[in-house]
Amino acid sequence: MSFWSSIWDVIWWFLTFFVFIAYLMALFSIIADLFRDRKLNGWLKALWLLFLVFLPFITALVYLIARGRGMGERAERQSQQAREQADAYIRTVAAGSSTPTDEIARAKELLDSGAITQAEFDSLKQAALSKAAAS
Repeated sequence: MSFWSSIWDVIWWFLTFFVFIAYLMALFSIIADLFRDRKLNGWLKALWLLFLVFLPFITALVYLIARGRGMGERAERQSQQAREQADAYIRTVAAGSSTPTDEIARAKELLDSGAITQAEFDSLKQAALSKAAAS
């Protein structure tokens, strides 16, 4: 076996592997899009999946041609919803779960238990109220 034939075998193997991985990614994207689409009823989803199992390449091409635009729009919409949920979560965490009323109530408990003095309680109460006024 010559050097160049073995190199071309390796290149062919890498090309085949790349195409196979690209096909799997497209297939999983199609399956995810099928289940993401709320307008498509269950029977049509089952039919698409059935065709994907028995005629995978042709069905994948037909799906991408026929529903490719909607596929992108659904993915974008899901990404936007995930971003909005993450932003909302970050805002709640950044704001803290304690309100000025909670902080004053905790300070009052500390005052009643004798852990802090009246002056410290007044200071904590003033800080909580100024924090509320600032936001």
